[in-house]
Amino acid sequence: MAGNYQFRGFGGTALTPVIKALIIINVIVFLLQTFFFSMFKIGEYSLGDMFFYYFALFPIGEHTNFYLWQLITYQFMHGNLWHIFFNLLALWMFGIELEQMWGARKFLMFYLLCGVGAGLVQLFISPIFASAAPTIGASGAIYGILLAFGLTFPNRPIFMFPFFIPIPAKYFVLLYAGIALLMGFSSSGDSVAHFAHLGGAATGFLLIKFGDAAGIFKLSEKMFAKKPRQDVYGNYSPEEPKVYKSNWFKKEPVVKTEPQSKIIISGEEITQAKIDEILDKISANGYQNLTDREKHILFELSQKIK
Repeated sequence: MAGNYQFRGFGGTALTPVIKALIIINVIVFLLQTFFFSMFKIGEYSLGDMFFYYFALFPIGEHTNFYLWQLITYQFMHGNLWHIFFNLLALWMFGIELEQMWGARKFLMFYLLCGVGAGLVQLFISPIFASAAPTIGASGAIYGILLAFGLTFPNRPIFMFPFFIPIPAKYFVLLYAGIALLMGFSSSGDSVAHFAHLGGAATGFLLIKFGDAAGIFKLSEKMFAKKPRQDVYGNYSPEEPKVYKSNWFKKEPVVKTEPQSKIIISGEEITQAKIDEILDKISANGYQNLTDREKHILFELSQKIK
C-alpha cells in the first residue's frame, strides 16, 4: 500500500483552483509585457518600461523606485519564455498535492508569503554580495513550494535532468538549495537572484514550522472567508452542516454538498472516527509523523473530495 502512495506521479489529473489562477495570471502578464505593452508609448517611454518601472522589485535607496506593492507584483513578471515556463512547470509538479492537502486559501497565503520573503532577502541580503538590480519572477515562491514538497513527501522519488536517476525529494531540495547558495556567492555578475531563491525556501521552512502557531494562516481564512447569505429581508440564512476534510496543519470545516456514503480505500472502510484519529495525530505531531498507510488514506480522501 505504501509503495503505491510513494510513487504516485506529479501534478494530478486536474489543476487545482489556486494553481490554475496563478498560471493564468502569470501567462497573461507575460503576454502583456512581451507583446502588448511594447506597442504603446507614454512620452519617451514605452508602456512596457512604465510597467516594469512600477511593478518590478527595485532596490531600496535614495535614487531608486521602490514601492511596497512590488513585493507582490514582481512575482507575476518574468524575463523570458524559459523563465516563466520552468517556474510554472515546477508550480504544477510540486504544488497540486500541497494545495489539495492544505486547502486553497492556505496554499495561496503560503505561496505569496514565500515570494515576499524572497523579495526581502533580495532587498537586504543580496546587495552585500552583488550589485543591486531590479528583480522579477516567481522563483522565490517556487523554492518555497519545493521546500514544502520535500518536507511533506521526503522520500518521493524525483527524476532530475539530465541524469534521469530517481532522487528522494528531501535530497533534491537540499541539492537545489546548495546550488543556489553556491551561485549566490560565486556569480555576482549574473542576472539571477540566487539569494532570493534561498529566501523563498527559508520563508517556506519558517511558515511550515511556525505559521500556524503564529496565527499567520488564520489571517488568510479571515481575508477570504465567505460572508453568510442574506434573504430579501436582510436575515442571515442558518449555518449549513459541516464535514471535515484532511488538512496538514489542522481540521478545516467545509460545507457538505452531498450526502455522505461509505468510503472504501484498498478494501477497508474508512470511518469518520478513523479520519478524526489521523487529523488529531497531525495536530499533535505533524504530518511527517504519519505512517505510510495514514498518508495513503489522506491522499485517497483528497482525490475523492476533488
